[in-house]
Amino acid sequence: MNILGINAAFHDSSACLLIDGKVVAAAEEERFTRIKHHKRPRPFQSHALPFRAMHYCLGAGGLTLGDVDHVAYAFDPFPLVQRAGNAPVLRLPQTESEAGQGRGFDPWTSVFLAGITGAPLLLAEDLPWELQDRLSGPPPPFRFVPHHVAHAASAYHPSPYEDAAVLTLDGYGGDATTTYWHGTGAELRPLGGVDLPHSLGLMYENVTAFLGYQRSSDEYKVMSMAASGRPVYLDAFREAIRLDGNGCYRTDLRALEGRLGAPRRRGEPLEQRHFDVAASLQEALEEAVLQLAAWLHAATGADALCAAGGVALNCKLNGRLRVDGPFRRMWVQPAAGDAGTALGAALHLHAELGGGRAWRMDHAYLGPGASDGEIETVLRRAGVAYRRMDDVAGETAAVLADEKLIGWFQGRMEFGPRALGARSILASPRHAGTRDRLNAVKSREAYQPVAPMVPLESASEWFVEGDDSPYMLFVGRVREDRQHQIPAVRHGDGTARVQTVRREINPRLHGLLRAFEARTGVPVLANTSFNLREEPVVCTPSDALRTYFTSPLDALVLGSFLLEKPAPTVQS
Repeated sequence: MNILGINAAFHDSSACLLIDGKVVAAAEEERFTRIKHHKRPRPFQSHALPFRAMHYCLGAGGLTLGDVDHVAYAFDPFPLVQRAGNAPVLRLPQTESEAGQGRGFDPWTSVFLAGITGAPLLLAEDLPWELQDRLSGPPPPFRFVPHHVAHAASAYHPSPYEDAAVLTLDGYGGDATTTYWHGTGAELRPLGGVDLPHSLGLMYENVTAFLGYQRSSDEYKVMSMAASGRPVYLDAFREAIRLDGNGCYRTDLRALEGRLGAPRRRGEPLEQRHFDVAASLQEALEEAVLQLAAWLHAATGADALCAAGGVALNCKLNGRLRVDGPFRRMWVQPAAGDAGTALGAALHLHAELGGGRAWRMDHAYLGPGASDGEIETVLRRAGVAYRRMDDVAGETAAVLADEKLIGWFQGRMEFGPRALGARSILASPRHAGTRDRLNAVKSREAYQPVAPMVPLESASEWFVEGDDSPYMLFVGRVREDRQHQIPAVRHGDGTARVQTVRREINPRLHGLLRAFEARTGVPVLANTSFNLREEPVVCTPSDALRTYFTSPLDALVLGSFLLEKPAPTVQS
């Protein structure tokens, strides 16, 4: 049975292909279109399907659309359709003057729902010409999967557990903003949840906008800011989040009015107040979710927790849950945001059709790759100087030991927002100034951290919470006696967002870490995503070359090939 999963209703459009229950490929549309998030979560953009991600996934499986048995779409519009049945339909402008004033397009609900319910037709009629080799023909049967069902399935079905509590938290998807589940075997049983207008995710989005950043995009910046602030506004946020002890809560942004100061405009200087607001928001979120987790633990009796939804990408929250929460084990799917609902919708439908759970996720390398032959063809066509390395790990480690910044392009691209050593920028972590250099490469705010990667077997020697963390979704503490050795990856509060690397999963990356340790005594590298500001992570060798030559990176490793820039000429 072949199932194509699609996420397209909001942002982070994506696709996933299951063949007999096993994931063959998964990718976000932004990596192909080079437009971050692919689209904004606006109702008039719900029609835009992830054609290029779908085309890639089918190609990875050797299929065409005609070979697909079911399409699982990660949103169910019909509860909203039925509710809007008596509402006014879309009204077009009647005059040129009305159109010029931007009138005549209410209600947006009609546009949003039309884009989703019309997806089967749009798959046939809106198909880009250059993708017709795999996507043309009548669309397979569509199944519309509720948004939070897809989130929950994406968290539980690929997890290593047979019995687990499942928590989903995001801005909203349909009516739901928070849902609770108990997963046993192949069954996900709903336990309740919280609906709009109450949403921890929307509160985080609103404060992100208050701090001058883009909602549904820059929440990770606010999380990073929290490490440099003090929770001096915590009482206000506690008033804005009211919990009842039974898994339910209410949010009221009016409790924050006039208590946080004036909103920051985009581009204005950051003040200590802004960092304090971020720290207060983060602490309030962590307190609230710890209470929700306590209720869920009591309701399920499970000792493992799976989490998904955009809020589950908050690695500070995840680290707190892992250390202070009631669950003994915790697993977060690496594409926990909306991109992962394509995966969840497909896995849910497979289980619903009697296929059970046939796949466990042990890595996120599910996107496109490139062979050395394909890479060398690109390099020759570009006319750039390069050399082939005999010992990729050892020779790259030598470049890194010289404190150079390198772009690292290896194997298949990661699924999800984190660069996990396939499409990364790497550097030595031994000097604090390296973080500033990396942030300068990407034109990022100076406070933003970079993450350490470490071999799993060495993690406990360098980090207090030395557990397996392959997806960089947990913040842990750097050991006190090691902090001076890796200052570039240590947050101001002594924590770090750790990625552990297993030899059997990524042997080349693991070998690089060991080769760097042999030269420096440190088995840790600084890692950030291979992209420039406001761009998606690179996908192809051509993307990597373009980013390398338009940035201050010192070197580029593409498969087995090394490119190095000459030392800069000092201007007199």
